[in-house]
Amino acid sequence: MWADLQPVGRSAASGGYRRFAWTREDHDLREWVAAEATRRGLDLTEDRMGNQWAWWGDPDQAVRDGDKGVVTGSHLDSVPDGGAFDGPLGVVSAFAAVDALQGNGFAPRRPIGIVNFVDEEGARFGVACAGSRVITGAMTARRARGLTDADGTSMADALAAAGRDPHQIGRDDETVGRIGAFVELHVEQGRGLIDLGQPVAVGTDIWPHGRWRLDFPGEANHAGTTRLEDRQDAMLGFAGAVLAAREAAINHGCVATVGKVAVVPGGVNAVPSAVTGWLDARGAKPRAVRRAVADVQGMVEQAGGHVTEESWTPSTPFDPSLSARIATRLGGIPALGTGAGHDAGILANAGVPTAMLFVRNPTGISHSPAEHAETSDCLEGVAALTAVLEDLAGETG
Repeated sequence: MWADLQPVGRSAASGGYRRFAWTREDHDLREWVAAEATRRGLDLTEDRMGNQWAWWGDPDQAVRDGDKGVVTGSHLDSVPDGGAFDGPLGVVSAFAAVDALQGNGFAPRRPIGIVNFVDEEGARFGVACAGSRVITGAMTARRARGLTDADGTSMADALAAAGRDPHQIGRDDETVGRIGAFVELHVEQGRGLIDLGQPVAVGTDIWPHGRWRLDFPGEANHAGTTRLEDRQDAMLGFAGAVLAAREAAINHGCVATVGKVAVVPGGVNAVPSAVTGWLDARGAKPRAVRRAVADVQGMVEQAGGHVTEESWTPSTPFDPSLSARIATRLGGIPALGTGAGHDAGILANAGVPTAMLFVRNPTGISHSPAEHAETSDCLEGVAALTAVLEDLAGETG
């Protein structure tokens, strides 16, 4: 499975991946999921946002019987030049866990589902976890359709180009209502397990995090003939905001990153008439994050710019009883919080009992081609997920 996925969307220049929502690469990944589901005799369905669900057993019958399914999985899209493990490890491990259970003759009493969430990274349209946000109602279909990529293509147009009706997307209570428990396995995006000397951990929570758009106006002019005192350079305000974000993060004990910028007209020899940047801010305490963003906003407005909140996800604790049960089942593995957002967090905020498993990343690096996990640790993750699914799906209720 890993070898099948390896070439899809890979950049020859960087070695990283460019797998964006509703592109050719996304289509190829979805076809791969469909083929893997068919190979195992799983029933493949799609929800109103196009997320794929491969079911072992009938989740609708379970609901009629007063029960719900056990779901695992993750996503297959990437950030620009992202690593191979962020997302795909969870999907591949889910199929591998089902292989192990089927090979052992396990007969689930509760249906088991594998999900591939679309557009988790938000790399194309700017809002992370779009697939899970829409079906849970955390983002409206109208807003989703109106999101645009760097080329000005709306999500509605991208969906139509992919052969889908953009007016069919929306909240999907029926799909969400099938999930009795969701366990997402993911490569760790930090150094916690390196420090602990352990291959696998159970997640405790996701830090509050958000994204903000910073818009700065200016006036286009010639870079060689316009006197400095006559310039209205939008880049100066943006540069100040980048420095302000760093200082605010230090002052308030959180993290803040400006990792994307768009410049108009974008010429080396032209004074910018407009600059738009995107701020990502996170931290263990929501008040600290909000205060840091407020500091940045004050600086932006002082420079004549404007700040727009594009997404905000509050502190997200995972289900404590489910996490404790998993830790016990796996022999008391360590527990870790994370500053990275996940579809598991969106489902948790929607009231779904949710947990996460993290697999050690020996580089501690993520969202980069240097992201990695050793095969032995990946197999430890598969074994852990297999044991958890066996435990959760081996009972009713």
